[in-house]
Amino acid sequence: MSALKDEISRRRTFAIISHPDAGKTTLTEKFLLYGGAIAQAGEVKGKRAKAATSDWMEIERQRGISVTSSVMQFQHGGYCINILDTPGHQDFSEDTYRTLMAADSAVMVIDGAKGVEPQTRKLFRVCALRNIPIFTFINKMDRETKDPLALCEEVERELGIDTYPVNWPIGCGREFAGVYDRERSRILFFQGEGHGKKAEATEVDLDDPKVGELIGEKRWSTLRDEVELLGAGREFDMEAVRAGKLSPVFFGSALTNFGVEPFLAEFLRMTTPPLSRTADSGVVDAFSPDFSAFVFKIQANMNKAHRDRLAFMRICSGKFERDAEVYHMQTGKKMRLSQPQTMMAAEREIVDEAYAGDIIGVFDPGIFSIGDTITVPGKKFNFSGIPTFEPEHFMRVSPKDTMKRKQFIKGTEQIAQEGAIQIFKVPGAGMEEVIVGVVGTLQFDVFEYRMRNEYGVELYMYGLPYEHLRRISASPVEDPKELTLCMGAEVLEDFRGRHLIAFGGEWSVGFLLKHNPGLELSESVSV
Repeated sequence: MSALKDEISRRRTFAIISHPDAGKTTLTEKFLLYGGAIAQAGEVKGKRAKAATSDWMEIERQRGISVTSSVMQFQHGGYCINILDTPGHQDFSEDTYRTLMAADSAVMVIDGAKGVEPQTRKLFRVCALRNIPIFTFINKMDRETKDPLALCEEVERELGIDTYPVNWPIGCGREFAGVYDRERSRILFFQGEGHGKKAEATEVDLDDPKVGELIGEKRWSTLRDEVELLGAGREFDMEAVRAGKLSPVFFGSALTNFGVEPFLAEFLRMTTPPLSRTADSGVVDAFSPDFSAFVFKIQANMNKAHRDRLAFMRICSGKFERDAEVYHMQTGKKMRLSQPQTMMAAEREIVDEAYAGDIIGVFDPGIFSIGDTITVPGKKFNFSGIPTFEPEHFMRVSPKDTMKRKQFIKGTEQIAQEGAIQIFKVPGAGMEEVIVGVVGTLQFDVFEYRMRNEYGVELYMYGLPYEHLRRISASPVEDPKELTLCMGAEVLEDFRGRHLIAFGGEWSVGFLLKHNPGLELSESVSV
């Protein structure tokens, strides 16, 4: 039992969130670099040959953005670290929201020049709903930035969370020389340009005359004034951090590696071991010896050579052992998961055991869905549901080559089961044509790209005027096609056989309910 507790205690599972281009994927790369998981970090932008390790999908490498969450596990400083790198672009926010359900804390990356941006606010609200600890890394200090104090005040004002600067930047842009560590009263001066390699640092006491020689007497005096001002501010409160009420703030540059290593060390020290989870039977203790997990992501074709499909599971309690018998709540069946894998983006490694806090991928023959719960036999409960968001954009899609019907059906079904892109058909009709619904329009590009590259199918795609989707929870008629619909509405069926109505303006709901007594529409399109 002690060994189990020790293994779970050293797990750290966190998501990295940000507005696009704030440097989130670059920071992830540098964590891997300092953790020894990679020898040289890939450049996310520019024309270098290497792409980011965490961007495994070809379209991500082409566009220099993350379009799907990736999972990476590595060892560092006695910790076993599971990083969930999430898409920053709002069109892929649903994947990010689900991934946050699997995290115990979040690192919020903010561009020092731009401050808090719209997508940062959205992602922060999801974290706040779960009260998970949020650590702020103010990035790009190697460029001209806003005043550090103004940035902290902006985070507090825009996001409604208190801040506590754990370190303080010395200059910005070309003059960014290092950070002052408040707890140890020391200055870390960085040398050289880190980029793909670790940055070298020299430690100097704040009152050491060398500081004046290194940064000039005037800046040294300003720094001492700023440190004194910080000392008169808010006290650090670890309980408030753990409750998601206080965000420790760090400054640095992920591009040059300045400030990354001290941030990683402090973050691992401050953040929590795996948190207990809520199920319909009550709270499930992470340190319980009984294994349990839930599926938060499904991804097809991570390995094009094998055309496989992986279900990503967050282990919530106990110890997972390869080939041990487990119970799948949704089907009521016992099964053995024989090839569990840990991830480094697209790279995989078969594991024999894993613990609460770990993320593992298991081969999915088509039985798993987002939100499924897996337990040890004899323990029956379901973890809280994972949100599914109502699509806001719709297209009618069909294959250009009718001879590719089988590939078209396989591709649309597999992508539908992943959950991020929602796919529907007209009840009673075949699968020669489907309706694709997405939260953001960039998802259409990803869908078209994947159908062409993974399944060899070129598509016809036509925009539809629908804006909303409601699931039919009760119907006055057996065949939903007999419902009285308003202009611009259509009955659809999802891949689970559930019926829904797509329509334009919200006024349509009143029409539908008035002209179909007994019809009930659910607000949720939940998994």
